[in-house]
Amino acid sequence: MLTVTVPDPTLHDRLAGPAIDVHTWDMAAASDAPDGPLDLVVMPFMAPASTLAVLDGLPVRAVQSQALGYDHVAEVLPSGVAFANAVGVHEAATAEHAVALVLAAQRDLPGFLAEQGTGGWDQRFTPGLAGRTVVVVGVGGVGDEIRRRLVPFDVDVVRVASRARTDAIGPVHAAAELGDLVPAADVLVLAVPLTPATRHLVGEQLLAVMRPGTLVVNVGRGPVVDTDALLHAVRAHRVRAALDVVDPEPLPDDHPLRTAPGVLLTPHVAGRTTTMTDRIVALLRTQIAHLAAGEPLDHLVDLGRP
Repeated sequence: MLTVTVPDPTLHDRLAGPAIDVHTWDMAAASDAPDGPLDLVVMPFMAPASTLAVLDGLPVRAVQSQALGYDHVAEVLPSGVAFANAVGVHEAATAEHAVALVLAAQRDLPGFLAEQGTGGWDQRFTPGLAGRTVVVVGVGGVGDEIRRRLVPFDVDVVRVASRARTDAIGPVHAAAELGDLVPAADVLVLAVPLTPATRHLVGEQLLAVMRPGTLVVNVGRGPVVDTDALLHAVRAHRVRAALDVVDPEPLPDDHPLRTAPGVLLTPHVAGRTTTMTDRIVALLRTQIAHLAAGEPLDHLVDLGRP
């Protein structure tokens, strides 16, 4: 019989069955972990990588994250423990949120909403989306879902990944080409994990070559954007921003990004839809079936460790 821990009673009730021993454990303390070997430990949703330190010394076979990101996991996860991320759970929701941010900013919905209660009726022109060029950084997963949703809006989507290539859809540009691509972009969408190569990918140098009014959208990880450089650029009215992730996070109440002109913020909620639990349960059932059959888990992350 497999032993699986989940962080909340809802997952416990939906996974419980005759061939699986399910325990509710929020990973707050090692002393609360169930006895014996743990075949699969499911992390709490949005738990920081530091949560994994509690596994040190425990007989754990594998960890399943409920998120896509895996930054800092390699620094904390005990040696010999496999780690899988939640591929297939958040891509669609994150993509629809990214497109919602783009549309809200391009049609100035926050501005019209502010006028709703003040008697304003300013029939101004807004940038709109049709006919625009959108550079999407991130290919596959969230990035591809964003591309699919943008195409019907009659936009020119330029795709960027770590390396240049051509796939069934068309050309993919290398991240090293961003400096040549963004001057022609109206919108830059960031949908990449945080790695040494993506940290501060958007900084002072890249912001300086953007055309006036370019919209920067981040649904990846906050530190992909240099916050200080972005803040300077939006205060100078050179670019706009729509951000679901920020650095630092959560954003302090008095952080100047909250009141900067042309900035739309949401509190890292792109993946938080009420259908998320159904997709998590489906993923966990698949992973449990793999373990029961002696098969490797799906979506194992290569953490670059021996």
